[in-house]
Amino acid sequence: MSLLSETFLLLRKDLLLELRRRDSLLTMFFFGTLLLFVFHFSFDLPPDKVAEMTPALLWLAFLFTGTLGLAQLFNAERENHCLDALLLSPLDRGALFLAKTSFNLILMVLVEIVVIPLFWILFNLNSWNLLPQLFLVTFLGTVGFCVLGTIMAAITLKARARELLLPLILFPLMIPIILATIRCMENVLRTGELGDALPWLRLLLGFDVIFLTLGVLIFDWVIES
Repeated sequence: MSLLSETFLLLRKDLLLELRRRDSLLTMFFFGTLLLFVFHFSFDLPPDKVAEMTPALLWLAFLFTGTLGLAQLFNAERENHCLDALLLSPLDRGALFLAKTSFNLILMVLVEIVVIPLFWILFNLNSWNLLPQLFLVTFLGTVGFCVLGTIMAAITLKARARELLLPLILFPLMIPIILATIRCMENVLRTGELGDALPWLRLLLGFDVIFLTLGVLIFDWVIES
């Protein structure tokens, strides 16, 4: 079987399990919306200040929400030693990496589709016409988060306190992604376009491509170490 075929089968398995259990998605939805309401009642900001803080507040919510998903990413495989069976099979480890990355990406995108408009409603923002560009930038940042997060989740898989260790390792490595995404979103909100943020956008794209390729190449070593 090809890499894409194996990836599709593994992704289909994860999605079917999630549809049956709904553990990760419901947890991420609840936590993401809860953070928005906490921000709404904690910060008494005028509309212009809210617009300036929008990228940072949104990405703070996405980071914590996405980390919850990453902490449960390999739970299904850990049960009944299913991960051991996968590793003993002739399955391409790159397919496992791509499937897990895609699965977490789908969950985060579903959460973001709800969280971003809800943020606009709660904070009475009027720039609805900018949402397509903001979704594009957010998607590119989310890809980088999921790629790097999947690698780190596999590295900390056998650690005793992996739920605590994962964010401690992941967040410092996420600084380029966070910075590039926030700068791009700030530029969109300020000027209505991505023109001045092209260097940050290139950094974002480069990060995604490099770590996606690196993950496929080294995941065999990461998951078995």
